[in-house]
Amino acid sequence: MATEFQMPMLGEVMEEGRIVAWHKKEGEAVERGENLLEVETDKATMDVESTVTGVVKQILVPAGETVPINTPLALIE
Repeated sequence: MATEFQMPMLGEVMEEGRIVAWHKKEGEAVERGENLLEVETDKATMDVESTVTGVVKQILVPAGETVPINTPLALIE
């Protein structure tokens, strides 16, 4: 069963974030705590860690897109 990985809230006033780059591609394994992607907010650019261990089944939002917090970004199986 796939888990939705969502845009996290990276700051108290963060409303949206822009995906700068994915560190994993579809089909690649990812460990919990491993850097999965890089997100830019209005204040900083930071790496975001995976919250689960599995395989990146599908990337739902490509690099360069800006989305609100809690938006599904990828499916990890």
